[in-house]
Amino acid sequence: MKIVGLLKTTLIDYPDRIAASIFLAGCNLNCGYCHNRWMIDASRATEVISVDDFLDWLRTRVNKLDGVCVSGGEPTLSADLPDLLRSIKALGFTVKLDTNGTRPEVLQALLDEDLVDYAAVDIKAPLDERYSVVAGRPVDPGLIRRTLSVLRAWGGDYELRTTVGPDLDRDALRDIAREILPEERWCLQLYVARDGIAERLVGATALGDADLREMEAELRPMTPRVMVRGE
Repeated sequence: MKIVGLLKTTLIDYPDRIAASIFLAGCNLNCGYCHNRWMIDASRATEVISVDDFLDWLRTRVNKLDGVCVSGGEPTLSADLPDLLRSIKALGFTVKLDTNGTRPEVLQALLDEDLVDYAAVDIKAPLDERYSVVAGRPVDPGLIRRTLSVLRAWGGDYELRTTVGPDLDRDALRDIAREILPEERWCLQLYVARDGIAERLVGATALGDADLREMEAELRPMTPRVMVRGE
């Protein structure tokens, strides 16, 4: 496990919590729009703080922070993730986990042990051949459906997130909406092109804020908890 980013205080990463966010290196996907593409290959990413030092620092934040957001990269790739979450929980913090949803068996084990209090799961594209295009690597959409099943059986709090990049149009959003239950929170995240995006996306355009607001209104009868969130 390699912590390659630490945000000591955030009011936006963890809903209704004052939190810290850590970023674990390594990802099994290669989304062209990802702002953290530099950490996809964990071997090439630089550790900013050791796990032990992070936990020592976190002890100084007891009664000052509410929770910790564990993001990436893809945190569920780290074999030591359960140990890290146990240590965070033992200090009295709640845990939010950001995941791309491709490892439902790992998510299930974490939820079974009550190591996650809030989950944020990416739905990157319609659950068909378009998923691998957006993800940049082959993805079995069945894994995402299994993750949705895990979340729905859990009973805890979670959100689904879709970054609406150049590969997603209005029809794609309509198709994703058909996979989402009316009671589920679904966040449409505005695409922002930044340094490091895949070459094929340089200069490409995506649905803008006004477009997403229109889609939010259109989709609300099907998915009442849809919302637009800026990146």
